[in-house]
Amino acid sequence: MPKRVERRPSGRQQDAGESQWRTALTAIEPNKILVRGYPLDELMGRLTFGEAIYLLLMGEAPSPSIGSLMEALLVSFIDHGATPPSTLAARNTATTGAPLRACVAAGVLGFGRYQGGDIESCMQFLDTGLELVRDGRSYRDAARTLVQKHVEADEPIPGFGHRVHTRDPRAARLFQMALELEVEGQHIQMIRAVEMAVSELPDGHRMPVNIDGAIAAVCGDIGIPPEAANALFIISRVPGIAAQAQEERKREAPMRQIDPKDHVYDGPRQRRLPDKRR
Repeated sequence: MPKRVERRPSGRQQDAGESQWRTALTAIEPNKILVRGYPLDELMGRLTFGEAIYLLLMGEAPSPSIGSLMEALLVSFIDHGATPPSTLAARNTATTGAPLRACVAAGVLGFGRYQGGDIESCMQFLDTGLELVRDGRSYRDAARTLVQKHVEADEPIPGFGHRVHTRDPRAARLFQMALELEVEGQHIQMIRAVEMAVSELPDGHRMPVNIDGAIAAVCGDIGIPPEAANALFIISRVPGIAAQAQEERKREAPMRQIDPKDHVYDGPRQRRLPDKRR
């Protein structure tokens, strides 16, 4: 009598008695942990955190240049101050006396289309422009077409504009590193063309490339897909959210009403890292 076959949602046929499923991420054996095939203890002290994240998400260890950019990406988002909704969600949870894990979870759940979602939409935006380039348009013409379409639809241009900065220092630094490390590619070229097209708009529409746009362009050029780029945003924001929640628990009274406009910075003045770390 033939075996009964069940069909999984993915469409793969599987024997009814088969219970195994597959993963290519991590293998755990007695006294051995392999991450993408590499012994985890050998990665410790040899790969940076950013390089290890790239390995886990992409399947291979990055080149030194890409590894340096990964570290810069993670640092660029580490904290956004006291005003973002994700920070306020974490602090409001902390003021109830909730444990730190709940505060961090509340902050992460505060990400949405307008905070944390712009990287993916900007990557799709740039890819649309690159399709026009592959069809024979110049970067300049493709950028003007994209920008005009968004202006006519009264839609924000993803990856551009900031509520505080007229020049986002994080974006400028990331583009500088990409140039120095020789990883500039079509996505950075595309966003530069869009930046020029935006600069030609009337003053009321002009806006700078923000860090979301810079990360979208860099991730596109080093082969990181949009959903993984969004994962990098979440990973990089967790330390800042944890620090904000922990400070709320230590410095403020419980159950207070938090107005972000009332906060005053009392930390160290601007300072520099030692030369050996730059």
